[in-house]
Amino acid sequence: MVDRLVNSEANLRRIRGVEACFGSSGQPLVVPSRVLVGEGVLTKLCRKKPKPRQFFLFNDILVYGNIVINKKKYNKQHLIPLEQVKLLSLEDDGSLKNGWQIISTKKSFAVYAATATEKAEWMAHINKCIQDLFAKTGKKASDNHAAVWVPDSEASTCMHCMKSKFTALNRRHHCRKCGAVVCGACSAKRLSLPAQSSKPLRVCNTCYQAVMSKAKNPDSKKTDAVPAPSKELKGDEDSSGEENSDEEEAGGETAEVQPPSTPTFYQENPPSEQKPAEEEH
Repeated sequence: MVDRLVNSEANLRRIRGVEACFGSSGQPLVVPSRVLVGEGVLTKLCRKKPKPRQFFLFNDILVYGNIVINKKKYNKQHLIPLEQVKLLSLEDDGSLKNGWQIISTKKSFAVYAATATEKAEWMAHINKCIQDLFAKTGKKASDNHAAVWVPDSEASTCMHCMKSKFTALNRRHHCRKCGAVVCGACSAKRLSLPAQSSKPLRVCNTCYQAVMSKAKNPDSKKTDAVPAPSKELKGDEDSSGEENSDEEEAGGETAEVQPPSTPTFYQENPPSEQKPAEEEH
């Protein structure tokens, strides 16, 4: 199906439509052999609360962004190469249903579809694109993946010391290595995590000590993190470098409240079987 779409005018028109919706703030998406496989709104579990995000599945990348005007304008574009992605299905948990984790080298997070059927469709299409990509390139899946952050709402006290309670003055921080919510005192160290950022990132004391121990042991397995020779973080100082820039709306624009939508997955029917489809954004 994807091969039939590669050189089609409909595919090119769809991709250009996505580019137009992101405007000058987005990256060019029209490249040779790229196909827009499907799109739709999913609920992304952000650090503060679940938020709607528009997702576009291509045969080589996954793109998502904040919704400013539904089907017309998006911002905060994120591109994730599919060769870095793996999926993990999640059990339903209260109001959070039909979810799965999108785990990648640089950023990992949970998303939720409107129904179990739509969850299955999304996961099947993403996994098929990943399998086809590996079959085509001969590459192997990455072993290094960013941790999924624990939402702020799930931690009223530091997950490291289990004593420090979070308040307006005692802020929450996230360990970039394990994703735990920790206090400033328990995350004063930084590590270099090249897959996530070119800058040293805040980590909890446990992760820092584990990496230091491995660094001192020549027989230990190679780690994706290395100690960063820099000063400790103090108070609210952070070094995130901002891998989570989609958490807030940009430029004072407020995104519309948009629940997960029925996804559209494209296929090019023979001329005699073509049906009208909504392709414009």
